[in-house]
Amino acid sequence: MRYRSIDNTTINRLRGFIDMLNNEAENGSVVVVEGKRDVEALMRIGFNGNVTTFNRFKGIADFVDNQHLLSKKIILLLDMDRTGKYLTSRLVSQLQHQGSNVSLFYKKTLAKITNGKIRHVEELVAYAPYVSGLGSAMGRRDLYFYI
Repeated sequence: MRYRSIDNTTINRLRGFIDMLNNEAENGSVVVVEGKRDVEALMRIGFNGNVTTFNRFKGIADFVDNQHLLSKKIILLLDMDRTGKYLTSRLVSQLQHQGSNVSLFYKKTLAKITNGKIRHVEELVAYAPYVSGLGSAMGRRDLYFYI
């Protein structure tokens, strides 16, 4: 298994990204991801806010109806693959039609930080040892799994 070379600027930007996302969550925003592995990846890199999993709903209409009732800022952090882009466009149009506050800022920011290397949110797990400080400080990536 080969590890990617990850530079310090990417790690620092990713830490800032997580801090901004945590601040949004503290202010009552809801982060929406596709599946449970996406939730786990966000938690492993340090996010501790409210996450909603899109796959637990029975479709786009059910999700839109449920989120519209909450009237909070909705941060869409869906994958950057074909399905994720399709879901993002449909959700944005329907949620904005309902009058919800929808943000794609964090999705675009994540793509910029990783230079497009991350197409699925669950791939953020690869950055977890570095963001937590274990990857660069000790040089032992295998120790991260014992935390």
